[in-house]
Amino acid sequence: MTTTESISRPATLPPADEMYAAILRRDPDYDGVFFLAVTTTGIVCRPTCPARKPKAENIEYFASVRDALFAGYRPCRRCRPLEPAGTPPEWLRPVLERVEADPEARITDADLRRDGVEPARVRRWFVANHGITFHAYQRARRLGLALGRVRLGDDVTAAAYAHGFESLSGFREAFRRVFDIAPGSAKHVAAPILVTRILTPLGPMVAGANDDGIALLEFAERRRLERQVRTVSKRLETTCTPGDHEWLRRLEAQLAEYFDGKRTTFDLPLVLPGTDFQRDVWAELRDIASGETRSYDAIARAIGRPKAVRAVGRANGDNRVAILVPCHRVIGADGKLTGYGGGLWRKQALLELEARTERPART
Repeated sequence: MTTTESISRPATLPPADEMYAAILRRDPDYDGVFFLAVTTTGIVCRPTCPARKPKAENIEYFASVRDALFAGYRPCRRCRPLEPAGTPPEWLRPVLERVEADPEARITDADLRRDGVEPARVRRWFVANHGITFHAYQRARRLGLALGRVRLGDDVTAAAYAHGFESLSGFREAFRRVFDIAPGSAKHVAAPILVTRILTPLGPMVAGANDDGIALLEFAERRRLERQVRTVSKRLETTCTPGDHEWLRRLEAQLAEYFDGKRTTFDLPLVLPGTDFQRDVWAELRDIASGETRSYDAIARAIGRPKAVRAVGRANGDNRVAILVPCHRVIGADGKLTGYGGGLWRKQALLELEARTERPART
């Protein structure tokens, strides 16, 4: 995956007082919009850096890490501005590798301490980056695997003990709390959407897939993310649970090529439940080539609904698969950037990336 410096940022920075206020509250919405360099220490940081906040007069602002490095600053070791936001720290990587190697195992606090890792530190990272504790994450992974076993006809008791649950009653309670059904009814529900995080130069994204294809791709801090997850679950009559899938691995590889400027299209199947109108809009979005843009009005006319410009805007905002269904390529009739769930700075960065990427000739 590329580093954050390889994606160009908006050339115009926000006002200095706005940026300083974002630093004081560690606002993740500004992570990538600007970088702050502290003149007294010679260090460049993200606005979300947990280090002690410098005085406003001791800060120099930059649109990219690269600009700060050329100005003589060195990257902060705490917030690591050269890495994609959300990159696991070195001390945590053995823990994550252990989970992925055996997701059915149950790693306890005692296990973490034996490995020289403080459980509270792991908990804080998972809450900050996944919104749940480490143990809740493990439990959700095991429940997702158990759901798959039960759907294939396995006995509920066998599935419970095979996935690290110490009692059948505890398994039933956790299963019902996560999936809102009893384990015995799982044979009759659709396969869950398996969800993971994918790191990108513009921040972490949450991706979800089932056997039919990619059903979710959103920037992790998007305010409407929880609503989008609930909508996907409701439309597909299933649930979302942490997990891995071949489509997710292919998505991560293709996104890496996209951000490296080596890919302009994606060849992954998509799962896009919605109304007929929404699907018409999303199909039109997918027809906008990389490096091109369209207005809401143009899309409305293209789908034969010239008066439905506002409805097109709502359908654009309801898109749950960012980048692959390129709603970022829709702009105002006056050519200006309009709203984007991932933030206007990301919209501009994506358009600038695509403008620089060489596109194959259309046949």
